[in-house]
Amino acid sequence: MIHLAEEIINGRRLGKDDDMTMLFEGELEILCEGADRIRQALCGDRAQLCSIINGRSGCCSENCKFCAQSVHHHTSCETYGFPEPEEFVKGCGRMEALGVDRYSIVTSGRAVSGEDLEKSIAAYEAMHRQYPGMHLCASHGLMNVEDMKRLKAAGVSMYHTNVETSERFFPAICTSHSYADKLKQIRRVREAGLEVCSGGILGMGETWQDRADMALLLAELEVMSIPLNFLLPIPGTPLAEQPLLSTDEIRRIVALFRYINPRAYIRIAAGRIRFDNGGGVLFRSGANATLTGDMLTTTGNHTVQDRALLTGLGYVLKETEEAAGITEVTG
Repeated sequence: MIHLAEEIINGRRLGKDDDMTMLFEGELEILCEGADRIRQALCGDRAQLCSIINGRSGCCSENCKFCAQSVHHHTSCETYGFPEPEEFVKGCGRMEALGVDRYSIVTSGRAVSGEDLEKSIAAYEAMHRQYPGMHLCASHGLMNVEDMKRLKAAGVSMYHTNVETSERFFPAICTSHSYADKLKQIRRVREAGLEVCSGGILGMGETWQDRADMALLLAELEVMSIPLNFLLPIPGTPLAEQPLLSTDEIRRIVALFRYINPRAYIRIAAGRIRFDNGGGVLFRSGANATLTGDMLTTTGNHTVQDRALLTGLGYVLKETEEAAGITEVTG
């Protein structure tokens, strides 16, 4: 596997015709060592921190089996509408002071339109004006090109739209929209002139081949920001009883995505809380970015602690203001 890693560093790229058995079954420590070599050689030691804030919670029309916010499930998810722009500006400033690279508003529902779209644009404009050094991202469902162009004009640089899993397995997870809808959205994002952030959720019952197929698709689409969520089953959802992935399996998944997407930012999102020490081992298995702070319906990791973790591992982070006196609140 170290030999394969060196081949990838020297220009080889894995494709659909390659035998992935060694990635699925090879010795874990050697696999992760190779993934870390690829990351160091092709991405360097720069790591990114990104943070998300919920812009609209609950009452989602879609039936994704993993999601606490779907109206099709009976969960304890809090429900509220789009806050005023000042709430997002305040959060953006706090994350800017903590040295976070990217800040994103995430909304439930099939898409954002009407009054909520106008509020989101006002929020992005205000954040971009007051904190021009922050990269703004958006995650608002299956939007049209013209609305996303308005987001870009307001200061947004990247749009998040997960493919979630492989095309084969997707119908077992969601039937209210299709995999084709996901791929069309990625094309619309690029048509709007925005960067694409797309990954998914692992541990929903998919096979190793499904995981590889998802990674290969993202490589084919040249997606350079790939968030990996590891399922934390939520009571009231159809996946509430889904067994947790082992931490070793999570490490192998991260390495798999690095071998197949050697130059991308592999972003660790939900599920990192299961690891000791903030999941430092994942950043020696191919990952080089992470969500920090609270997630949407699960608990995240503290940003100050994440900075200490990553700098201790030798990563270079965005410079930050003195964080003394800033107290983080987690749910």
